[in-house]
Amino acid sequence: MRNLILIALITFLGFSAQAQEKKNKNAKYETEVSGNCEHCKKRIEKAAFGVSGVKSAVWDISSHKLNLILNEEKTSPADVKNAIAKSGHDTDIAKTTQEVYDGLPMCCKYERK
Repeated sequence: MRNLILIALITFLGFSAQAQEKKNKNAKYETEVSGNCEHCKKRIEKAAFGVSGVKSAVWDISSHKLNLILNEEKTSPADVKNAIAKSGHDTDIAKTTQEVYDGLPMCCKYERK
């Protein structure tokens, strides 16, 4: 009996290890991105679209929310947030460097947390 349970357990673990999580080709995400104006909007959206797999990126000035549609087989939300941070805008998980932030136009200087 113990051998049957052991064989069943090994078989189950083997099948579950082979099963891969299916990636969504049109995954929707919303995240907060710091910024102030139309210049920020253009920069944020351009940085997002620069990441392979991003299908849609729309940043709302008043809410500071970035709505994304991306292919999870090609990228992740973290990749997009890192690209945005490199362009000069803080996100919840990726912060821009002070040097890049200082290079932003005056109208784009947001209050950093």
